[in-house]
Parts: sequence; structure tokens; C-alpha cells
Amino acid sequence: MRVFSFPLLILLLSFSCSSASQEKASISTESDSIVPQKITLLFAGDLMQHQGQIDAARTASGYDYTTCFKFVKEEISKADVAIGNLEVTLGGKPYKGYPQFSAPDEYLSAIKNAGFDILLTANNHCLDRRKVGLERTISMLNSLHIPHAGTYINQETRELRYPLLIEVKGFRIVILNYTYGTNGITVSSPNVVNYIDKNIMSNDIKAAQALNPDAIIACMHWGEEYKRLPNKEQISLTNWLLSQGVTHIIGSHPHVVQPMELRTDSVSGNKHAIVYSLGNFISHMSAPNTDGGLLFKLELTKDSTTYVSHCGYSLVWVARPALTGKKNHMLVPVNISNDSLPPAARNRLKIFKEASRALFKKYNHEINEYTF
Repeated sequence: MRVFSFPLLILLLSFSCSSASQEKASISTESDSIVPQKITLLFAGDLMQHQGQIDAARTASGYDYTTCFKFVKEEISKADVAIGNLEVTLGGKPYKGYPQFSAPDEYLSAIKNAGFDILLTANNHCLDRRKVGLERTISMLNSLHIPHAGTYINQETRELRYPLLIEVKGFRIVILNYTYGTNGITVSSPNVVNYIDKNIMSNDIKAAQALNPDAIIACMHWGEEYKRLPNKEQISLTNWLLSQGVTHIIGSHPHVVQPMELRTDSVSGNKHAIVYSLGNFISHMSAPNTDGGLLFKLELTKDSTTYVSHCGYSLVWVARPALTGKKNHMLVPVNISNDSLPPAARNRLKIFKEASRALFKKYNHEINEYTF
């Protein structure tokens, strides 16, 4: 069971260890021995809520999303830290999907119950319900004690809670979060949205480094929608972020998956995980390549230094009611038993799986698939 406390700046997360994380190996030196510590972080893409999802989840007494996450809940929950991109507001009624999202409050509870620990809010839909929506979203996250990064009630709150520092299993991890824009809607004072701005980000990275972290992870809402390869701006910004001291980079926004790499620093030899786009995690989208996404697993080990000891991706597909005959949407791993889905759904899953694997086979570097 995960236990959270939520002070102003440092978020202390105390988790029970799985049997795998309890394995210890000692490294001997002349004066002492260092026992390596391990942590597993899991990243999911866009947690969306289109009108089709809202309508499907409606019940006589409210909204029920229980079945949406039942096939992925165990995988999410067993990570030490699970992070998702909350690409909706919790702006209250009327609940609406695209183009200006306001999801039912029950959706946030379901996300937490699925095992997510941290949610990112800097994305192009965070101002869909303007000031009221931004502030109510933050209020709902705080009421459920869900740490978050990306949007703030005011500058004072941002200075207290950002960069987001989490302490888990002896690790100090900083999470940064920025968006390219907010669909042309201007943020209202005194609210703050973390936009992609090199001057601001440079100062934030320096503030993050002052916290003496083991890793700085930048979660970027960027790129072009429906493009399966990163654009020049994504690649340039990746290089800049790494040069400034960011350790790993996780991207979202295009609504399709993009390649990933484990890049070795030519000077230090350190390895940096780069994921250009996780794609949609759960949505009602049905266009080619938009009906699924990634879970990206990043394992860090710390002895005398902190390094990537393992990383990999798992493909997850959204089974929509129109394809399954079920009431609600269901997230399913792509290796789910054929008996679990009707033929039409199996065929669409196969198309997504094969297209994604072909893309990654051609463009990924040192990052492979795992299944659960």
C-alpha cells in the first residue's frame, strides 16, 4: 500500500517493497559496502475523456470507470511511481468532451484507484474551462492528495511546489512539466501555466539541481498531432534540455506514439531515456494509430552514482464499446488473450500493434518492448 504525505515542496512517498525490489547486491570498497537501491518509474500518455467516454461511463447515480483500468491496474500499481498526463480539466458540470474538456470527478478517482501517483497538468487543454477550470482541477487533485505539476493557482504556490521533488525508496527525483501552448486561450492572472520557455526552464533546471536530485525528468507536451516522428523542434529542444542538465525526457501531445531512445552522453557516459511521444493512453479516438499508446518503464539504480539499469515499453490499446459490445472502454495490453475480445476488436488491436512495432523496430535505439 502506498502512503502519501503532501507538504509544500518535498513529497515523501513511502511504499512497501515488492519481492523484486528487496533483492540486494553489495559492492565492496576498502572502507564499506554500498547496497544498490532501485526504483521503477512508469509513464503513461494522455488520459483523455471524450464525449463517447463520458456517455459510456454514465450510470443512474453518476459515472463508473471501474472496468476501464481493470486489465492494467496491476501493472500501474506495482511501479514505485506511476505518472500520467491528465489531458482534461475537472471543471465541473456540464461534463463535455472535445474540444473543451471537463471530465466527471469520478474519472479522477478512477485514475487514482488505478495506481497513478503523480499527474501532469501542463498541456494544451488545461485552460479549456478557463480560470475556474484550472483552479477546480487543482483543488480536486489536492483533495485526493495527488501530487501534480504544470499548473498553479498563483506564482507563490508555484514557488513552493515547483520543481516537484519526490522522495521514494532513498531516491530524490525531480519532475518538470511544460506545454507548447493552451489552444490560444490566455492564462488569467494570478494563475500560472508552465509554458515551454527556455529562460523559465533554465531557471527551473537550476532550481532542480539545487535540490540535489538523483534524476531530473522533463515531461514535455510538444510536437505535431498525428505525426509518428518527432519534428525538428522536439529534437532541438531535447538536445538543449540535456545540455542544461535534464536527465530523462518524456513527451506527450501528438496522440500517436513516437520513437524512443537510450542516449549515451559522449562526455560522462551517462544514459538518458528519451521518449518523444507516449501517445494516447485512454481516449475515444479511432483514427489510425490514435487508439493506443505506451506504458514506459524506467528503472534507476543508485550505488555510488545513479544510472538507468533497465527500461522498456509496453503497448496498450483501447477497446471501445463499439468494437466489444461492452458498456465501457477498456484498456488492454496488446498480448491479451484472443478469447478476451471479439474478432472486430482483435483486428483493430492487431493493426495498432503491428504498426507500432514496425515504427519502433526502425527508429528505436536501445529500448525494447516488454509485455505483462
